[in-house]
Amino acid sequence: MATREDVLEILRQVEDPELGMDIVDLGLLYEVEVESSTAKITYSLTSMGCPAGPLIAQDIDSAARQVEGIEDVELELTFDPPWTPDKMSDDAKFILGFG
Repeated sequence: MATREDVLEILRQVEDPELGMDIVDLGLLYEVEVESSTAKITYSLTSMGCPAGPLIAQDIDSAARQVEGIEDVELELTFDPPWTPDKMSDDAKFILGFG
């Protein structure tokens, strides 16, 4: 059976194409839940008008479905709370010059 950690690990392959970093280190993942064969993923974008939004959503869905045992993916895009650079990992902050 798939776990939350399995899904989180594979989502490290999903990059924000504008920043060239994965969405996990960027702090764009707010919640990952696995119920039976469904991954429920709540995520955000760096801004409401992010032109890469549809691509990121598609990449999240595709990546999560690669996890053995995941058959369905439910995505929820939220801006509550809004994403800010303080949500990034320390490595991401360093690489992008925020720390």
